[in-house]
Amino acid sequence: MDKQAIRAAVWDALEAEGVARFPFPPHDRIPNFEGAERAADRLTETAVWDAAETVKANPDSPQLPVRRAALRAGKTVYMAVPRLRDEKCFYELDPDRLEDIEAAPAVSNVADHAEQVGPEAVESVDLVVSGSVAVTEDGARIGKGEGFSDLEYAVLAELGLVTDATAVVTTVHELQVVGGPEGVVESDVPVDAHDVPMDYVVTPERTVETGTPYDRPTGVDWGALSAERIAEMPVLAARAPETE
Repeated sequence: MDKQAIRAAVWDALEAEGVARFPFPPHDRIPNFEGAERAADRLTETAVWDAAETVKANPDSPQLPVRRAALRAGKTVYMAVPRLRDEKCFYELDPDRLEDIEAAPAVSNVADHAEQVGPEAVESVDLVVSGSVAVTEDGARIGKGEGFSDLEYAVLAELGLVTDATAVVTTVHELQVVGGPEGVVESDVPVDAHDVPMDYVVTPERTVETGTPYDRPTGVDWGALSAERIAEMPVLAARAPETE
């Protein structure tokens, strides 16, 4: 199965099994799921969570409980500006400067609470939280297909703000675990050079330390991006290598 076929199977299953949660439908997005809060709680019990002072998190609904938990624990949270549309492409949420920790990390509210900063102003990141459509127990991840999560990681990697020592985790429903005991897909997952593998997969029921065999990107794969796509994202346009 290719990535899109796996996405479609997972989205359909979450809807058919009645475990998808608002926003609806689950299709064409990082799907919210029943038990997202339990998965977040399970993540907070891990050593990598305890050790992290700075968290870069995706802005999607199923990871809202993770972002709130990070702020409650006194961790600084960075969220990307949607579609990396600004050169100051990250929202910085410092819990010491927030009046409403519960509201601030919601994607509909973050612009009103956060300071918007460029990647050079981001502190070294201890933990990356990614949203997934599907993921394997050995850390291969499939997002919704637009590639922004991988690009955000790549930009931070070029600046040395994430390294191989930075833990990368995702929270998902068991139905999203390809090849897992309740997963709806039994298939190999294609892995591209720009894909960021997961070190931990956390569901409401369990925590999987993947021991992933896949290499992380060390920076932006410029050759995989069209000139038009680079131009759409100022943070990339400002850093793109010159071409003859």
